Amino acid sequence: MQLGLIGLGKMGGNMRERIRRAGHTVIGYDRNPEVSDVKSLAELVEKLDAPRHVWVMVPAGTATQTVIDELGDLLEPGDTVIDGGNSRWTDDEKHAAALGIKGIGFVDAGVSGGVWGLKNGYALMVGGEKEHVDRLRPIFDALKPEGPYGYVHAGRVGAGHFSKMVHNGIEYAMMQAYAEGWELLEKVHSVDNVREVFRSWQEGTVIRSWLLDLAVNALDEDEHLEGLRGYAEDSGEGRWTVEAAIDNAVPLPAITASLFARFASRQDDSPQMKMIAALRNQFGGHAVEKKG
Repeated sequence: MQLGLIGLGKMGGNMRERIRRAGHTVIGYDRNPEVSDVKSLAELVEKLDAPRHVWVMVPAGTATQTVIDELGDLLEPGDTVIDGGNSRWTDDEKHAAALGIKGIGFVDAGVSGGVWGLKNGYALMVGGEKEHVDRLRPIFDALKPEGPYGYVHAGRVGAGHFSKMVHNGIEYAMMQAYAEGWELLEKVHSVDNVREVFRSWQEGTVIRSWLLDLAVNALDEDEHLEGLRGYAEDSGEGRWTVEAAIDNAVPLPAITASLFARFASRQDDSPQMKMIAALRNQFGGHAVEKKG
């Protein structure tokens, strides 16, 4: 199967490689000519056979809107656009409507896997019309982890990104819980091997998880996270999750508190935020701020 892929950064570049390893043809475009297969979006579209499938993997907001607008002028009826970035689900509905007028299909895909996706596969939460989603199953199957799990057609347009947003909100709360526990263990005098306490939780406990494994990785690199500044960004999806909870009158005290804890990191060198920053770097390759 052929796929056009726009955006070859930390995730997009690895996604191109994983899809190619599954035997599909991927033509990638990026503003960086060193990683791009073509020189322009027009050339990318020209090299694809109809019906074309073009996956957009660029930052949410203006960048995604600009690319989708340009694709709307380049593609033809019967083609399909997939937005795999972290777009807000309400934008999906607008994109689907604008492209639909031109006979172009639209699918939104929430993608989780970060810098580990090439090796482990990507969890995919997909929204869109069944006919458009089914056409793309070979690509989804190439990207997902091996085995029966890791892919879901979550519902109509917007359902994929909404599901990924909630996933990220849960991720906020889980990371915050690990960070708070780590700080408390570091604080008391009776515990003198916090890293090994975390390591002991990796088997046989109800709180074992991949995030816990990544926390141990981070502590192996810097046992007390002394080289990190206690500052962690919020990607936007945590905010959107809380806003959606308010709109739907759904109580989310843990997720909301974890979002506000990120804001606390703007004010001082928070020990908890050192762990949050370390975890974000481990699973997503997100930048950290070093001391000094």
